Amino acid sequence: MTPRTRAILQCGVLVGVAATLFLVFPATFRFVEMAARELRYLWWLILLLALGGWLIWGVGRRPKR
Repeated sequence: MTPRTRAILQCGVLVGVAATLFLVFPATFRFVEMAARELRYLWWLILLLALGGWLIWGVGRRPKR
């Protein structure tokens, strides 16, 4: 698997998980909508997205030697 294919697959999985969460938990969509309106909730949304990105691309990587 090439790095480009892997990156596209990871982005697709991320979008799929987000769409599934929005369908399964409607409160998630309300939270994102509220975060867009109020800055104090936007920071939590940014932190959650950063955590998700770190879990997808950062965990399981071997340290550079």
